[in-house]
Amino acid sequence: MTVTNQNIPLVHRKEWQMMTPAPVASVLGSFVIADPNESKNLAMLVTSAVAQYLYNHDEDAWIQIPSMALAGVFGAGACGGRVRWSNLLTANGGSTTSVTTTANITGLAVGRTIRFRTGANAGLDAVVTEVIINPAGTSTMKFSALPSAVVNTDTFVVDTGLFLIMNAGTIAAGIFKSYDPLTGVVTSLGTTNLPATWLIDGKMVVTPSDDIFATGTATSATSTTLVNSAKTWTANQWTNYQVRITAGTGIGQVRTISSNTGTTLTVPAWTVTPDATSVYAIEGNDDFVYILGNNAVTMYRYSISGNTWTVMAPTVARAGAPIAGMSANWAGKTGDVNWADESNIKDGRYIFSFRGGSALLDRFDIAGGTAGAGAWVNITYVNNVETFSAGSSYGIQGRYLYVRKDATHRYFKYSIRGNYLEPLSTNLYPDGAAVVGDKLWLKTYKESGVEKLVWIYSLRNSGTELHRMLII
Repeated sequence: MTVTNQNIPLVHRKEWQMMTPAPVASVLGSFVIADPNESKNLAMLVTSAVAQYLYNHDEDAWIQIPSMALAGVFGAGACGGRVRWSNLLTANGGSTTSVTTTANITGLAVGRTIRFRTGANAGLDAVVTEVIINPAGTSTMKFSALPSAVVNTDTFVVDTGLFLIMNAGTIAAGIFKSYDPLTGVVTSLGTTNLPATWLIDGKMVVTPSDDIFATGTATSATSTTLVNSAKTWTANQWTNYQVRITAGTGIGQVRTISSNTGTTLTVPAWTVTPDATSVYAIEGNDDFVYILGNNAVTMYRYSISGNTWTVMAPTVARAGAPIAGMSANWAGKTGDVNWADESNIKDGRYIFSFRGGSALLDRFDIAGGTAGAGAWVNITYVNNVETFSAGSSYGIQGRYLYVRKDATHRYFKYSIRGNYLEPLSTNLYPDGAAVVGDKLWLKTYKESGVEKLVWIYSLRNSGTELHRMLII
């Protein structure tokens, strides 16, 4: 049965539904991590250094997970994000239809995509159909047949995601950690090159490869390039996106794009040089995570593969520091054909950031500037009167950046491709006292991979009440 959103403006009311309340009230710094590209189940609520909860959308229910024991002092500045893939796992055997590992795999893998990173099946995907927990302490995932048998030492990931959390306070070991829902493993991550403290307000931004912006077949390549002679790309428009070889010679290789000409992508050296059989996809970059805020214009970028932070040095600096009530959201596919123009790409290129305490909006160009350093610009948009201060929350989906204003329970949406702010709704349930931290998120319902419905979820300031509304 096909489910389609049949709501019509002026005919159907936009109604806020009360959902299952959170187990504890939101406090200063509380935030929710949710991925708008994630059509499955989980969001994470972080309410302290020792208390984290998973929200299951299908069941409309919460469960506390074992403490992540974050270093620092929980409060304003704490933030997080969800990347697409799980931790890298290693096989200890398998077949053409299964992989076995000593990792404690959960049933969350069922229905998910497994992607092999190394071995004879490197670069290939399969859908997990079953998870078996073996008495000997291993786990087995089954899937439809692959060309080659999985063997010991093959590595793979699953798109159950990985939650990244940065706590507030003095930067120290254990303040930045990941939680893998596939295995329940918590990992302490690197902090070198971060500032001495992280406070005031903060946002983490990921650019996942769920969004594919271009595909094609190479006409040639060298050890550090991939060429498609039929293209007319704008110079350096693909800088900091990733290119993945999806078929043919070099399948499975993923590289961050360093620069491009009209026909040529330049990348770090290939392990296996592609050729005219190599099919590629240009995607959001799974390796990069951005963090900004802290009452400073400086932005930082984390590399998952390197477990390292880089201090960004944009060619054009941000005009003003973001403060309490700020935002930061990456715009993937907007649905606009002009933004999706492969010769002048705009989809996937920008991070939008309200500064907080004002109506000011800045935009960071991931590909802009020399050597991909990026560049900031202040956006003058229509209806730039409403101010968004502490207590404001933000979420992004398609062409709109959604905003909950302060502690007013008034909602707005900024049109990314139209460059104007318009009203969305008012939730008549009273909001609580304003506290810093994103507590708004978007949830998609997909059928056969096609988006059918989009919900906006909102957790009350200084409260437990959770509401959602179907977006018309």
